[in-house]
Amino acid sequence: MKTTRYDMRTKVLKAMAHPSRLAMLEALAEGERCVCDLQKIVGSDISTVSKHLSVMKAAGLVEDRKTGLWVHYRLRVPCVLQFMDCIEAVVDGREVATARAVCSRP
Repeated sequence: MKTTRYDMRTKVLKAMAHPSRLAMLEALAEGERCVCDLQKIVGSDISTVSKHLSVMKAAGLVEDRKTGLWVHYRLRVPCVLQFMDCIEAVVDGREVATARAVCSRP
């Protein structure tokens, strides 16, 4: 089966679909972080955090930079978190006009 844009979009959404991954993405929005910093944020062991980062990297959400023994991660496309504003509008039950204003921000 040929990979479609829907398949690629689904991969990105699945990579975001975990509370720990969302917390890491929000932390990375503030700047580059090492795995140990992200581990402190989500409270999981290093191997679990590394697995989450691997999933997000495979989906194209994050990229890494190695410095000696340290691996630092950053958002590859920071605007992906603007999507969360639209999700919050749905969660909060905002009216259509308000939700459109949130989701159309640059």
